[in-house]
Amino acid sequence: MNNKVTKIFSLIAIYGVAVIGLMSCSKNDPNSPGVEYMPDMYRSPSLETNLFNVVENEDGTFDTIPSNLLPVEGTISRGNVPYALPNTYEGYKAAADLIMMLEKTDANMAEGKRLYGIYCSPCHGKNGEGDGKVGDKLPGPPPSYKTVLKDLPAGQIFHSVTYGKGLMGSHSSQLSQEERWQVVMYVQKLQGN
Repeated sequence: MNNKVTKIFSLIAIYGVAVIGLMSCSKNDPNSPGVEYMPDMYRSPSLETNLFNVVENEDGTFDTIPSNLLPVEGTISRGNVPYALPNTYEGYKAAADLIMMLEKTDANMAEGKRLYGIYCSPCHGKNGEGDGKVGDKLPGPPPSYKTVLKDLPAGQIFHSVTYGKGLMGSHSSQLSQEERWQVVMYVQKLQGN
């Protein structure tokens, strides 16, 4: 019997020590997540857009930083050469000398037609005649590529798509430079060029 009692007391002591050990690991901070297996799975170490992010410093302190920071001055994002002409009358006139940066291929033409159908045809119409359904709601119809804008150079079309012209807003946030040139390529086909 003495051996049985000793075993029971040993088990109770072991369990007691384990419970006390586990309880001592907890913090009194109610905001503490406690022990985390992989904290970067719960809280992303990367910055979230348009939020203020809490970043832990090497010394254990925390800083709150905005994530919508501007890129470093003079840097160019990968694969995107900036369009250098200003959004002025002089810039528009100078755009006439721009040379199309894409080769006229069937793939580029097909993509230009697809993008034109999404972004341009609601105002300019399917065939570029200024007869789109949105164009009917405007104070005046958009100009036709077949008559009014028939001789407009590719560079000025690109400039207009980039910055907007008249009632047309800029499409540079929706279309990359390559996509804008593809649209220009298709518009030139509508012009008959």
